[in-house]
This record gives sequence, C-alpha cells and structure tokens, in this order.
Amino acid sequence: MSTGFSAARPRAFHDVRYSHANGAPLCFDASIPEGVGPFPAAVIVHGGGWVRGDRRVDVAPLFAPLTHAGIAWFSIDYRLSSDVSQFGGAINDVEAAIRYVKAHAAEYRIDPGRIALIGESAGGQLAAMAALEPKPGGEVKAVVALYAPTDLVELAKTSEWAPKEMRESLAGTPFEQLILARLAQLSPIDNVKPGAPPFLLIHGTADALVPFHQSRAMCEKMTEAGATCRLYAVHGGGHGIRWWEASHPREAAAYKSEMVSWLNEQLGPPDRHAS
Repeated sequence: MSTGFSAARPRAFHDVRYSHANGAPLCFDASIPEGVGPFPAAVIVHGGGWVRGDRRVDVAPLFAPLTHAGIAWFSIDYRLSSDVSQFGGAINDVEAAIRYVKAHAAEYRIDPGRIALIGESAGGQLAAMAALEPKPGGEVKAVVALYAPTDLVELAKTSEWAPKEMRESLAGTPFEQLILARLAQLSPIDNVKPGAPPFLLIHGTADALVPFHQSRAMCEKMTEAGATCRLYAVHGGGHGIRWWEASHPREAAAYKSEMVSWLNEQLGPPDRHAS
C-alpha cells in the first residue's frame, strides 16, 4: 500500500507572501511531501531575541527531520521589534500565518486540523502565546518550543537581555511596574489554562541565556492546569540548535528523533489519510 508521500521528493515553495505588517510583506518558505496527502504540518517560528533572526538560517536544523518524517513545514517571517511599543505584535503575525496555511490547506495538500507550531528561543515564546491565546482560525494541535523564554518578568529582572544599568534605573519606578505588567501579559507561564494544546519543551541544561528551569516551571504550570506537557532535556546544551549541531551532535540527533516521535503522537502519522 502506498504511504501517500515520498520524503525524498518534497516540493519547495519560496518567498510566499502570507500577510502585510506596517506596509512590509511577511513571507514563508515551505516544503510539502510528494504524494496525495493531506499531510500533517508545522509552522516554524525562528528566534533572534525578537529584534533579528532569519527563517532560513536560524531554524535550518529542523527542516530535514520534518521532511524525512513526511511532515509539511512552513518557516515564517514576522515583525521584528524596533522599539518597545511594537513588542508582542509578532504574535499576531504567527496567528496570521496559521490562518493563511489553513485557508490554503488544499493547495498545499495538508490537513488543517493537524497543524503544530514549532518555535525556537524568542520564536518559542511567540509560538506559545499564539497557541495559548488563539484567535478564531488560529488554533493548533500541538506546540514544540525549544529553549523558549516563558517567564519574561523573570528575564527582565535577571537576564543580560536587559542591561543591569537599565534594570537599576527603572527599579521602584511606576514605569517599571508598567513594563513588568506588559511582560506578564506576554509570558506563556502566566497564560496557561485548561484546554491548552499539548506542549513539548526542548531545552539545554547549560543554557546561560534562557535558564533551563524556565521550561521546567512551564511544564509544571501546565500540568497543574490539567494540560499536557513533556520536557526534554538536552544535557550540556547551551542556547541554540545550530550550536547543538556542532558541540553536541549526539544530543542534537536525539532531540530531533524525540521531536518527530512526539509530533507523530500528536498529529498522527503522515499517511493517516493518504490515498
């Protein structure tokens, strides 16, 4: 019996415009398995501290394992934050990408009911927030977040992302409270609720930028709320899947296997509805 796909012959799409934001186009690249489908799919959100990043470079290690598993993928652009007033707006871009992919499901031969979000670093925070607070048409089946900052309030108080001088100058001021309140609104750990889609959190235990305990606390919060969460530790891994490739190749291969296995559990195998 045919499986309905051949991972060796995916069809590639480049620079597909899915939305506009502030007058600029937002695009994605995609890879669709060869075959009848409909296939499960993943929308991929790159990292870069919300101010930079590249949909082709930063998340490149994810492409091959998804392709070989027969999972369609869409790696997206989003608005980068040039000032504090724009922070959080990219969540809307992730939601717009989900709605676009669902609206064009027949064109891309995917199942709109079997879509996962995958985000790394800042992209993991964006993916988590889009999944936890979905607007109509933006619901997803599962989320994979790699070393995602899930508690922005904690990071603002302790991380080098917020310079020490800035933290000290704001301490105790009304402006500090406004900023922290906004960061809480954008923190996945403060937006967990029953009925959330299942999460797989993948995190390096030696991450000096986003501490490993953030993912552990997020999983505990989801479990307490009755949601499903699995935490996968990359032992000795720092911050970044591209660095894992070079410094921890065995662990890098293992997390990819875990990710694909988990996605198959949540989305169903690629040939579930194939003809």
